Amino acid sequence: MSDSEEVRSAVPSGRATIKESAPAKINLFLHVGDKRADGFHPVQSLAVFTQLSDVLTLDAAADLSLTIGGPFAGGLAAEADNLVLRAARALCEQGGNGGARLALTKNLPVASGIGGGSADAAAALRGLKRLWNVQKDDAALRDIAAGLGSDIPACVLSKPCFMEGRGEVLRAVPSLPRIPMLLVNPCVAVPTRDVFAALQSRTGVEMALPTGGFRDMAELIVFLQATRNDLSAPARGLQPVIGEVLGALAAQQGALLVRMSGSGATCFGVFTDSGACVRAAQELRKAAPGWWIAPTFTAECG
Repeated sequence: MSDSEEVRSAVPSGRATIKESAPAKINLFLHVGDKRADGFHPVQSLAVFTQLSDVLTLDAAADLSLTIGGPFAGGLAAEADNLVLRAARALCEQGGNGGARLALTKNLPVASGIGGGSADAAAALRGLKRLWNVQKDDAALRDIAAGLGSDIPACVLSKPCFMEGRGEVLRAVPSLPRIPMLLVNPCVAVPTRDVFAALQSRTGVEMALPTGGFRDMAELIVFLQATRNDLSAPARGLQPVIGEVLGALAAQQGALLVRMSGSGATCFGVFTDSGACVRAAQELRKAAPGWWIAPTFTAECG
């Protein structure tokens, strides 16, 4: 990936530095339907966003450029065309002026089932809308995002939501308890395309989704126990260590629900409280020092 891409532009004046968080997206469940004529699989999912995030810093500039740092920057070194730059070009075509200096701090594992690249692209759309003063409402911004990737509209919203269609049909969840959550990634690659290619058993997308929110954790857990992640079995077949992660999480005191997110390999445990979550993180770090282990909370609904 080149560090910069030149685009014709005049430098906007008087614009302050903008920072946008790109929070990790967790699929609390993920049901998949049969492949559509357009090649996409319809899905149903409940997506939440955590306090863990990448961070995108944006400044006015004559040209469009992107630099990447942070603990997981190396995972993007081989990318020929980062989604952040693709998002910037897409917004430029919709009224942006084309110039910005972007700096991405990559705190989240790459290609790990928690929407990292999608969240980064969404942060670029939100931040550049402000930097360039693009007159687009949120719905229009999500329409642009849908042309870039199925997960990106949800990441533009970055609030708890039910996802349908190929992921671009969203319905906000009005109330959801704050969830203590432990994310664990065994630091292995699981290409999404390979996971879908190995998918054999599908729940389908006919489940009647709740029309309201969830009053408390007990109500949420009861709902989630009737769901699953359809991509978990094929992902475990490709990388059996995912099963080890799920087993290790399930063995921790206070774990209420354990599941894989997205197409993997990140798994999560929902815990009774933050103390149990932190203690589980400490235990797993001792047992598996090579894994990425991060306790967090889900972000607020509002």
